[in-house]
Amino acid sequence: MGQEGKGPVIRANIKVRGIVQGVGFRPFIHRQVRGYGLKGWVRNTSDGAEIEVEGPEGLIDRFAEELWTKKPLLALIEDVRIDKTDDLRGYDRFEIAGSRDLGRRNTLISPDVAVCEDCLRELRDPSDRRYRYPYINCTNCGPRFTIIKDVPYDRAKTTMAEFPMCGTCEGEYTNIENRRYHAEPTCCPDCGPGLIYCRADGRPANGDPVKLAAEDLKAHRIVAVKGLGGYHLACLFDDDETPARLRERKRRDEKPFAVMCRDLDAARKICEVDETEERLLLSGARPIVLLKKKDRGSLMNVSENGRVGVMLPYTPVHHLLFDEGLESLIMTSANLSDLPIIYKDDEALRELADIADGFLMGEREIHTRCDDSLVYGFDGKAYPVRRSRGYVPYPLRLQGADNMILACGAEQKASFCISREGSVFPSQHIGDLKNLQTFDNYSRQIAHFENMFSVRPQKLVCDLHPDYFSTSYAEERSKNEGIPLIKVQHHWAHMASCMADNGLEGDVIGVIWDGTGLGTDGTIWGGEFLAGGYEGFSRLGTIGGIKLPGGDRAVEQLWRTGISMLLDCGVDPSGLYDEEKISMVRTMIGSGLNCPASSGMGRLFDGAASVIGIRQDASYEGQGAVLLEAAAAECCEAYPFKVTKKDGLYIFDKKEMLRAICDESMRGVEKGLMAARFMNTMVRMAEEMCVLIREDTGLDRVCLSGGSFQNIYMLERLVKDLGQRGFQVFHHSRVPANDEGIAFGQLAIAAKGNKDDVPCGTA
Repeated sequence: MGQEGKGPVIRANIKVRGIVQGVGFRPFIHRQVRGYGLKGWVRNTSDGAEIEVEGPEGLIDRFAEELWTKKPLLALIEDVRIDKTDDLRGYDRFEIAGSRDLGRRNTLISPDVAVCEDCLRELRDPSDRRYRYPYINCTNCGPRFTIIKDVPYDRAKTTMAEFPMCGTCEGEYTNIENRRYHAEPTCCPDCGPGLIYCRADGRPANGDPVKLAAEDLKAHRIVAVKGLGGYHLACLFDDDETPARLRERKRRDEKPFAVMCRDLDAARKICEVDETEERLLLSGARPIVLLKKKDRGSLMNVSENGRVGVMLPYTPVHHLLFDEGLESLIMTSANLSDLPIIYKDDEALRELADIADGFLMGEREIHTRCDDSLVYGFDGKAYPVRRSRGYVPYPLRLQGADNMILACGAEQKASFCISREGSVFPSQHIGDLKNLQTFDNYSRQIAHFENMFSVRPQKLVCDLHPDYFSTSYAEERSKNEGIPLIKVQHHWAHMASCMADNGLEGDVIGVIWDGTGLGTDGTIWGGEFLAGGYEGFSRLGTIGGIKLPGGDRAVEQLWRTGISMLLDCGVDPSGLYDEEKISMVRTMIGSGLNCPASSGMGRLFDGAASVIGIRQDASYEGQGAVLLEAAAAECCEAYPFKVTKKDGLYIFDKKEMLRAICDESMRGVEKGLMAARFMNTMVRMAEEMCVLIREDTGLDRVCLSGGSFQNIYMLERLVKDLGQRGFQVFHHSRVPANDEGIAFGQLAIAAKGNKDDVPCGTA
């Protein structure tokens, strides 16, 4: 036993906080304790897990150390507290005790995890009692977040409560040697939920549900498939007619679809996959990974740009479908235009009746809807675009976030964050707060998170924009509940989000590029160069105002912005645009009616896409920018430009660049070259701005944030070039650069910078 096994016999009460429920933690403790010969018990609590053991003090110390080093794969330990006493209870064995609700909820909850290899082997083994059982799972895999109704995490507080375990499953559940020991969703064909296949009219079909669904898919029909966090719409894409029919029925004209491939080999047939992307595809989170097409002109019925969002199967149902001879499927979220993903069976049958030809439905209820996560592989790790299934509700650590704060986020790509005792919990993807259904989901998810994590906000944070639903929500709660409210400028929150994502303190330069955000001067910002930190910021540079004829209409009709920019440069656009459109834009600009100015980088991309001739109308947000990046050829040249200074603000003078683009477009220069030169110009302009700001401030750390940095062409070049100019460059890796990351930045400012409970703290 060694020296460490000696010493007085004591009793130790050990409290463990973190993700320690639903991940095999109690079975792990039971096995470890047995190895040390300790006696006592372990139980779940609403704080996490509590262990009480008696034995030699040296052995107990070793046991406690191994909680950190030998924990289960899916566990996350945040804190271990040990109280020792010589007051013994005389335990004669070690057991798993009943859970205890302490009246507060400080435990953490695991995200949903893709089905593990052990379960897959059983799923495909004809001799196994769970052969082809679609709800196979164990302590290492399966649903967590989407089935939990309350904590502590016990079966009675999940959507599995209505399925009592049979005797055999109960035996596995209570057997310390079994992989399903205290796995709460444990079930089998005799006691668990099953599958049903319904036709479009809602009537159940006779036969094996999976085989019926596969037959319909092979016959080029559209099938609604129930996943972990909601329904997908699935179909083949090896012809043009089936995806076109799905687009027509779903009213999704051109926005890319996600694809689910049977395995890595199937993914590699259509896309390039590097080591980082392979690791992400195979991870337990199973996100959609945006991969480069092998042939840029291929799969246009799936994605019109140079990348395809690809994921691998993550539920037993997915694997069973692909085992029927399928290789790759379109697998897109089942929702109506701008509405949240559908996750209830009756809603699916009602709302998708005109879209799906069949429904592969499961009897296990989804409690919390949760979309698929979406990431790039960049710089050796995930570069998130949408942080949702597989990652949420995994917490982020943020030093200083000790109080309970609710950050309400923005309007587009809405999300929220809550904090407690140094942990920040970003929500899953909610969607754009454009309608009451999405706002209702937003409000209900806030209530669910506050209940799960026992958070009662002491401070609220929101965006400056008065018309955002999220701002209205924060204002109403502040008024009704008397909670102090802080309003944070949009681009400052972006900068703080990137700082917090990278654990930075002090002041930085923020290159913050997106489409729209209300500035502190009441104008629309979007292509900004900031300096500061969590305490405050200064706006030191901008791309300058762009007049948007028709306001929001210009976001959809890109030619409005293209004509406006050329007229502003003194260029005659008649060689590129219809005279009637030019006349209309000229009149609107002249009258100033509904023609706001914006410094949004997204709007500059819109106008450039129009002038180059890549896109004149957008059917989804950012389409012009997406296609401009996709069109880019190999080119290191840039257009001429100037940086001027007025009233202490550096301004990007676009005129020379736009004149050059217009001239090349009229001469028929290859669009890919113009697209590359335009983005190269943006990179060089950003370098020059950062150098000027460094000379003024002495700052040499640069944070890149905002939705425009979903442009990987621009991101990778700017990171490299700024590094060569002696800057330390930071980008996102834990929360998205787009508006979904805004809430994290808002919370960081409220927690680390603004210490005063003022009603409206703006920079």
